[in-house]
Amino acid sequence: MAVVTTISSDAHTWNLVYLQLILEECGWQVINLGPCTPVELVVESLTGSDVDLLVVSTVNGHGLLEVPSLLDAVLRVPERVRPPVVLGGKLNTHGEINDDEVRRLRDMGFAEVFVRETAVDAFRSYLSGFSVSSTATAA
Repeated sequence: MAVVTTISSDAHTWNLVYLQLILEECGWQVINLGPCTPVELVVESLTGSDVDLLVVSTVNGHGLLEVPSLLDAVLRVPERVRPPVVLGGKLNTHGEINDDEVRRLRDMGFAEVFVRETAVDAFRSYLSGFSVSSTATAA
């Protein structure tokens, strides 16, 4: 199961729906937390379900400002229930982020960071590394 979320200041939903559709096409069951997601709700979703992946997407350009506190809260979740956390989208307001910023985000604890025009293909490739049989459940 995957949880799809955004940061608390981001009211965009199209990116979350798009990611949900990609995940479902790949056989995942998805919980979409919707726009303007409070950090507490993200943490609660991880401790209340069997989550294999947390997908954080933002479009408003405030990702670099807000994702550190979100990740800090997620990293306090017990390791036995904490999934890998991936990040993508428009992470700042002045354009693309550079390689040093991507490296810093990975060093903070993101399993992967998806940016630029290759983000969707890279995300699909990342998903191929998971066993769908362990993530998909019967309805």
